[in-house]
Amino acid sequence: MASLTYSLSRTLIRNSVIGHTRTFSRCMSNMPENTVYGGPKLQDPNKRTTLATLRQKHQKGEPITMVTAYDYPSAVHLDMAGIDICLVGDSAAMVVHGHDTTLPITLDEMLVHCRAVAKGAKCPFLVCDLPFGSYESSTTQAVNAAVRVLKEGAMDAIKLEAGAPSRITAAKAIVESGIAVMGHVGLTPQAISVLGGFRPQGRNVSSAVKVLETALAFQEAGCFAVVLECVPPQVAAATTSALKIPTIGIGAGPFCSGQVLVYHDLVGMMQHPHHAKVTPKFCKQFGNVGDEVNRALLKYKEEVTNGSFPGAAYSPYKISPADMDGFLQQLQKLGFDDAASAAAKASAEIIETPPPN
Repeated sequence: MASLTYSLSRTLIRNSVIGHTRTFSRCMSNMPENTVYGGPKLQDPNKRTTLATLRQKHQKGEPITMVTAYDYPSAVHLDMAGIDICLVGDSAAMVVHGHDTTLPITLDEMLVHCRAVAKGAKCPFLVCDLPFGSYESSTTQAVNAAVRVLKEGAMDAIKLEAGAPSRITAAKAIVESGIAVMGHVGLTPQAISVLGGFRPQGRNVSSAVKVLETALAFQEAGCFAVVLECVPPQVAAATTSALKIPTIGIGAGPFCSGQVLVYHDLVGMMQHPHHAKVTPKFCKQFGNVGDEVNRALLKYKEEVTNGSFPGAAYSPYKISPADMDGFLQQLQKLGFDDAASAAAKASAEIIETPPPN
């Protein structure tokens, strides 16, 4: 029985493999063909966004785009889209690691994200959040942490949140050490213990004035830009007008110098506890990637279960007819008759299955 199946398999292979080789190689290749590949292209790394670029855009009144990224694939997407600033945010604690706040993530963990992002985002200006606990103790601690971000994380700048006056002092010390700093005012997630949760700021006179004064303090410390998070548009407009540096809004209305959103929020990747429980009110979803991910996974499960995947089209690695003959003979010599029959049957079935169009 094994010999008969083997002979049939051998004939089928010889008659079919030549005719299918080109079609199989085209359909099975995971490399796009230049003649048919469309979509955005990687940006020219020689045209990197720098502080000078950002200042020019601000002077011309051109909006600045900023998006978070925490890994190589998302960084590549930002690069292809031509986003101005890529922020490796401590929001990775919630978005990637599943925590309820940004507080647990460490500097070492942030550096892992930084290195991955730096490999993918060749053109955006790269900024990393200094995580909670990495800069509050002293200016020495703050400068050391910022130095690590640039040396080990391959970033261009750091971002730190407002709060106590010591954080403004830390920002000034980091700037004086030769590192670019972005400030962050309004809702500062690292301060939720003091704020009583993720609460908007600037909604009364004293709070609104504090937002403006803190932003001005960051400017005085030498920061190149300030993020305004979850404040009324009027407060953001006043702050933007008062500052000489760009403001980047998130939940702060349209009157800022630019905008930032979390990558997973804007693409609709709602697959983790943070998004399921507290999807930000200010976030517009520009895609529904999460739905597509679910659809793809369910389809994959279905095709594996019913046996239609992988099939011939996704079984690209071949053995020549001569080597197949030798393999079957060796199996039979070793006493593996059932294994030889299985291999011969597989050869016949894989050739009989036509490739997809």
